[in-house]
Amino acid sequence: MLSLSVTFNKLSQAYPWIASPLIVLAPMRGIAGPTLAVAVSQAGGLGFIAFTGKNSGLEDLETASQLLRGAKEQDDNSLSGISIGGLLPVGLGFLLWADDLSDAVETVEKYRPCAVWLFAPRGGQEELDQWTLGIRAASPKTQVWIQFGTIGEATAAAGSTSPPDVVVIQGTEAGGHGRAHDGIGTITLLPEAADALRSSGIPIIAAGGIADGRGVVAALSLGASGVAMGTRFLAASEARVSKGYQREIVRVADGAKSTTRTTLYNRLRGTVGWPEEFSPRMVKNRSWGDSQAGVPFDELKRLYDEAGKTGDAGWGPEGRLATYAGAVVGLVHEVEDGKVIVKSVREEAKSITEALSTSF
Repeated sequence: MLSLSVTFNKLSQAYPWIASPLIVLAPMRGIAGPTLAVAVSQAGGLGFIAFTGKNSGLEDLETASQLLRGAKEQDDNSLSGISIGGLLPVGLGFLLWADDLSDAVETVEKYRPCAVWLFAPRGGQEELDQWTLGIRAASPKTQVWIQFGTIGEATAAAGSTSPPDVVVIQGTEAGGHGRAHDGIGTITLLPEAADALRSSGIPIIAAGGIADGRGVVAALSLGASGVAMGTRFLAASEARVSKGYQREIVRVADGAKSTTRTTLYNRLRGTVGWPEEFSPRMVKNRSWGDSQAGVPFDELKRLYDEAGKTGDAGWGPEGRLATYAGAVVGLVHEVEDGKVIVKSVREEAKSITEALSTSF
């Protein structure tokens, strides 16, 4: 396994404001906006904004630029070392099957985010190469991150003509979309990925099942250079989610029992088109229970649409609306600011590491 100090140094050269251990905001579509991404980067992490089309993507990056300029004008000390050759100190995430490469290139060329996160191509490695080349031509200093859920995908990318700068390894505990059939948990997937990618020197970011300092320490010990969190940031005050959604994230416990992987809610929401190898992890509610009881889809859809008119009441155990969340949701207990989340998780990880160092 590559030395953690070596791989973290590679990351800190590209992102000089980051602190160890690195905490990354996953680019959750519809949820990870500029306010949360900037807060994470200001706290020494790396925040990603989810691209949702050229117009909204440009608007979000412009908002991020304004927030960062405002912080600098206020002499915010958390921005020390944040200048990196004109790059915006937040990243931008793309869903390749849904997003347009030309729109992505135009957006990256204009705002030059420090990193882009690529996920879910329909055309495999060939499509990833096309995107990687396009992004690098538009902004040569912007680093390319690619998310994978299998060893084969990760090693193919590392050995390609356009390898990524960073690999994100996602276990099946993750919320949102992940491998539908051939995935495995982070604790098994991550060390094998670290072994397989050792010779490439590519840093690995672990995703799936991490919401506190304990998960961070575990991931680092298994070969990661940092961690990406999604579910924990659903309970960030800056997240683009309703209060009802956040209350459900805080309420839910026993994630192995209370969540499941299913495309039911995609169909109910109309968010179809995902490649068949991906499915999302969701919190079970009345929609799921009724589907298991044999209620016809047309009736489920009618009830779902009615629930959408009830506001925050549409979420909860008796609600029906889609609640994307990872199996780690039982470790999320309160809504906090993004900066507080990053700093508290980092400090907990450091405390655990110090305690362990005196135990051997």
